[in-house]
Amino acid sequence: MAAESAAAAALDARQRDPRAAIEMGRSALRAARLSGDAEEASTAERAIGLSLRELHDFDGALRHLRRSVRIAEGAGSARLAALARVSLAFVLSTTGRHAQALRAVNEAVGALDGGDADIARMQRGLVLHYLCRYDEAQREYNSAIEAARRTGDRLGEARARNNRGLLRAYTGGLKAADEDFDRAAALYRSLGQELAVADVRWNAGISASRAGDVPRALTMFAEAEREYRRLAVPRPALLINRLELLVSVPLLEEARAAADRALEEMVGDLVLARSEAQFYRARIALLEGDLERAVEMAVLARKGFRRERREVWEASARHVELRAAYLSGQRTRGLVTALVRVAARLEDFGWRMAGLEARVDAALVARDLGDRRRAVAELTTAGAARRGGTAAHRVQGWYAEALRRDLLGNARGAQIALRRGLGLLDEYRVSLGAVELRASSGAQGKALAFEGLRAAVAGGHAGRVLSWAEAWRAGAMRMTPARPPEDSGLADALTELRAVTADLEIALLAGKPSAGLRQRQVRGEQRVRDLTRQTSGGGAVFKPPAVRDLAQALGERALVEYVDYDGDLLAVVVAGGRASLHRLGPLDGALREVRLLRFALHRLVTLPGHLDRTAVRGGADHTARLLDTRLLAPLRRRLDDRPLVLAPTGQLGGLPWSALPGCRGRSVTVVPSATVWLRAALSSAVPHDRAVLAAGPRLPAAPTEIAAIAPLAGGASVLVGADATVDAVAAAMDGAPLAHVAAHGSFRADNPLFSALELADGPLTVHDLERLRRPPALVVLSACDSGLSAVRPGDELMGFTAALLGLGTRTLVAPVVPVPAEVTTPLMVDLHRRLGKGDPPAVALAGAQEAHRDTGHEAYAASAGFLCFGA
Repeated sequence: MAAESAAAAALDARQRDPRAAIEMGRSALRAARLSGDAEEASTAERAIGLSLRELHDFDGALRHLRRSVRIAEGAGSARLAALARVSLAFVLSTTGRHAQALRAVNEAVGALDGGDADIARMQRGLVLHYLCRYDEAQREYNSAIEAARRTGDRLGEARARNNRGLLRAYTGGLKAADEDFDRAAALYRSLGQELAVADVRWNAGISASRAGDVPRALTMFAEAEREYRRLAVPRPALLINRLELLVSVPLLEEARAAADRALEEMVGDLVLARSEAQFYRARIALLEGDLERAVEMAVLARKGFRRERREVWEASARHVELRAAYLSGQRTRGLVTALVRVAARLEDFGWRMAGLEARVDAALVARDLGDRRRAVAELTTAGAARRGGTAAHRVQGWYAEALRRDLLGNARGAQIALRRGLGLLDEYRVSLGAVELRASSGAQGKALAFEGLRAAVAGGHAGRVLSWAEAWRAGAMRMTPARPPEDSGLADALTELRAVTADLEIALLAGKPSAGLRQRQVRGEQRVRDLTRQTSGGGAVFKPPAVRDLAQALGERALVEYVDYDGDLLAVVVAGGRASLHRLGPLDGALREVRLLRFALHRLVTLPGHLDRTAVRGGADHTARLLDTRLLAPLRRRLDDRPLVLAPTGQLGGLPWSALPGCRGRSVTVVPSATVWLRAALSSAVPHDRAVLAAGPRLPAAPTEIAAIAPLAGGASVLVGADATVDAVAAAMDGAPLAHVAAHGSFRADNPLFSALELADGPLTVHDLERLRRPPALVVLSACDSGLSAVRPGDELMGFTAALLGLGTRTLVAPVVPVPAEVTTPLMVDLHRRLGKGDPPAVALAGAQEAHRDTGHEAYAASAGFLCFGA
């Protein structure tokens, strides 16, 4: 092979196999030096430099590209020197040296003509793109695409379309962006440029993310990542795009971990990515209420963007600083002016959502300052977004329109606008499919829901307060569940994770090294999460009921819905056909007492047997009385002796209500919301004629419990020992009238969908339950903490309770505290005896609890810990 063709081949191979291209370039360079062919040496140096850029070795790339320029100039080849400068500009811009990049590419353009000039202009477009000079960049891309199509340059057209698609994705032209990506991918594929195809897939993921299509974005990212791994090509900067997606949902815990990892890894020449990581870390802190951290990171990001001359990013970082000032209570005319200025800059660059947020913030500050005219003007501009764009744009537009109508005295119109916004958000959330995404995205409705609740509380109308509380509460559980497709790979991923988790458990019990297994478990969990999140959604959204419909369904029961109203605890009682509103004082006091009660019950179970538990029992009783005085006593005249349906605000979700004096011996059902209760209550009653009974390992009392229950449960399917595998238990549970599982349970606060019941071959997780075609009608979990749920904004719950009720289970009986298996068995046997006699689950549980409450301190704790969820 001639030296010339070897150098050209190396240049052509850089996006197929950059490592092979480097070796080809080095071979061509050696041959060129031996033959004294400076032009070929320059081309070989350029091929090596661009290949190193693909591998993120920017220092090496710059060194070889500068050498390419010098060799070409020494050989008197103006064309090759200019082409090397074009490539040099590409790497300089990637590392944030935009001014140098622009000088280099401008110098090159004048020395080139024909197709070479087209390549140079396309590269100048990329530099202008980095500089946020979007209109100029698009003109250069358009010119490059037209020229490439005229000359049949498929590679040139693919590169220009990929770049133009990314520009369009960031400036709002999402449909046109996807058209560019589709064409670029087809062209690259026809040329065998596999790495470039993966890059296009990743950019298409960015476009989908900005359109709010989270499942598609995650699918695109996953496909690209698989290709990068196959080709062993690093792409550390791409962590930023995933980070942007996590923040947009928002999945805050995962986003925070990703941002912190990015800040550790984005060193050296990855300056652009580092500034963006700082920016997203600031946004995460803002969403978490850590205003000091938000400002600190936003200032760092803004300074970085200024050095890099990226104006729109700088404006976005400035908005984070200004929003933090607003949230901290600052109200000045200067803040209004600064927010309006930032909003205009963001909108000029096509960053509509950020501009909308800044403009609404400006209006809220102006409103608080009494400048009604300025507030109305800004809200009028922002409210226009409700007429088009992504779901996020329209939701924010309806929020702005509601605020505007409220300022103009149109209270009814404001309520209509808020409900339109929440309705749009529900439509968007149901499209997400995955329960985790639906639950987390509820945070996006916080401002709309609170504005509606504020007006309802101010009016003192109990029915409206309940309506607005229900409009946002546990919204994900009001949506038709979406099952992942059978061929998604999720079943295999769960099986692999189960095996790793079982191996890890064995290693820990044996005191063997476990770091490697722990890492495999983390990777396995992330794989399951990624596959689950790619599930497309759709289906119905169950609307909250009117008070009259709810009252009719309740019959003789009384519903109490507890509402967190900006730190104050409210209760709406629906009983006897009417609703009433009650103020119960600060929520913090109740939360403190809940923690004390849970601690006392935990101590009763875990204290060594030889220690006297009398004082601990006294403390538990005292705290239970305090909570009863706070949460039930003020409502007693409305409640009478009616069976209770309690819908606590999410932060009260871990409260063992059965311990409260006002709940003892009484039918009590706990639900996430009135809507969820009504949906469960209207489902078919549960027959007690066929049961699935399963016992997990390492719990000697579990088989005994199952054996004692089996005669009471009709024709029961019993799975114990080696037969109680995850697949066997899940298959038996599918569509069963009754399922009872006695096993070790674990609640994962960090990742609630991996909360688990330990079975023979490993953990049965919430993800396993979500794959059921039809959930069991009645489920009893005799496993520690299995009734606990993690709480997300909007009282969105995640855990076994939320999963089963969301899938359609009518009733769940489970503990919210650790329960000792030995003393739980008599309680469970009595429960099933009463169920077999025809008692409804809540009545059966209350009777069993009363019968066993005073048979010992541990039995007291166990009986108090169980709750009846659902209907």
